[in-house]
Amino acid sequence: MSQRYDLAQGSTRELNSWLHHYNGTGESAAWQVVNPNGAHNLAVGLDAPITVDIEGHVGYYCAGMNKYAQVTVHGNAGPGVAENMMSGLVRITGSASQYAGATAHGGLLVIEGDASSRCGISMKGVDIVVHGSIGHMSAFMAQSGRLVVCGDAGEALGDSLYEARLYVRGNVAGLGADCVEKPMKDKHKLELEKLLCEAGITGADAGEFRRFGSARKLYNFNVDNADAY
Repeated sequence: MSQRYDLAQGSTRELNSWLHHYNGTGESAAWQVVNPNGAHNLAVGLDAPITVDIEGHVGYYCAGMNKYAQVTVHGNAGPGVAENMMSGLVRITGSASQYAGATAHGGLLVIEGDASSRCGISMKGVDIVVHGSIGHMSAFMAQSGRLVVCGDAGEALGDSLYEARLYVRGNVAGLGADCVEKPMKDKHKLELEKLLCEAGITGADAGEFRRFGSARKLYNFNVDNADAY
């Protein structure tokens, strides 16, 4: 079953209401959304294995809290795309604004262009693959999950990082507090190859990437630093 919704004729509230009709029913459906014209909060809170193709640019928080659904934005996305995503797949064929994938717990977020600042901030298990470059403070306080960047990374990458794993092919402008470069072992290359394949990236050699992670020096209180508090 395939449905088409024209946002030039309807509203975001009505669209989301139709999409939420499938929440918890187990039904599978495909939707095409046309004329989004940068509208905010499109396809949020989905909780069913449906497919949504948005033909154009979207505003903030598109596909937020996504669970099970596959959402493709054929254009650029505003701030907070796939924020607090739980599972499923969100793909942006253009570029994404700041804090893409923020606090996301699972699933796969693919950005075929560039991502702005704070990409993957406080990520909690999501996989994020960016074909291009990312801005500053990306993966800030990232707790778990994997961030793959095929281009360059901005300043303060991985600041206050926990156990998320970061892979960057290009240049890194600077590392944040407690983020260090780590050895790229065979198991990491295999992991990365699988992620690149899932994201639809061909021609990228996992051996060209560098791995970054936590130095684990911020985990525990150190009595030697007591006077600083």
